[in-house]
Amino acid sequence: MPGYLALAAATAMYALGIVAQTVAARRTRPGRGFGLLARLAGDRLYLLGFAGQVGGFVLAFFARAELPLYLVQAGSSCAVGVATVFGVLALGWKVRAVEVVVLVVMAVGLVLLAGASAPSRADDIPVESGFLWLGVPLVVTFVVSRRAKAVLPIAVAAGVGYAIVAIASRSLADEPVLSLPYYPLVWLMVAAALVGQACMAAALQRGSATSTVATMDSVTVVLTSVVGIAALGDRIAPGREWWVAAGVALVVAGVLALGYASRPVAVPAQEPAKEPA
Repeated sequence: MPGYLALAAATAMYALGIVAQTVAARRTRPGRGFGLLARLAGDRLYLLGFAGQVGGFVLAFFARAELPLYLVQAGSSCAVGVATVFGVLALGWKVRAVEVVVLVVMAVGLVLLAGASAPSRADDIPVESGFLWLGVPLVVTFVVSRRAKAVLPIAVAAGVGYAIVAIASRSLADEPVLSLPYYPLVWLMVAAALVGQACMAAALQRGSATSTVATMDSVTVVLTSVVGIAALGDRIAPGREWWVAAGVALVVAGVLALGYASRPVAVPAQEPAKEPA
């Protein structure tokens, strides 16, 4: 039960981060990479959103100690739906009937995954193979994101970065907290988080927030689900394998549909300052 509570709280914190970081990124001078992050670091709203992301990550980290990646990442990806609900209730966003249907589809997928999950501890990732199979894709992702100009490859790069964070943390989540700094994979996880954050900030400036986050989350959910089951020992309740397949498919389809069906949030234009008479 603690794992499920941590996952629910993580989803809420991620949703807060999405809303706050989107508003902050859109009002900041365009840029990319760590230079953009440096400018956003001076924006209090962005820092609030970043705090939400950090809080969500910490809670999701503890959830991964006993819950499989396919459930934790699907639950976290539903933050885009929670963010939409928050926007409707608190910010006056308009929601269409198709978006309500998509939110229901995502909820059904999450219920299927929760019903199919079997709590377990993940297999350890050896340091050498971990840096090979996770470090090399991270470097490639960073290089590609620096050269890309379109939104889609940058959003995909963010998804790969966060997938590496999730995969590494799944094997570390059951270790004593005070000993974590002594594990080399922790520092690879931190580097992947920075790459993912930089890519997400650049993508948010260039495209729709919901479509950016939808693309990123879909990539993360698919990669982590496959790696978790194939390599980390994530378990599925006997006879419910199809629940996982259907649940992941519904969540990914829902996240993508919500992202690409939602209208971009318009940024009000500022009126030019009037010269004194």
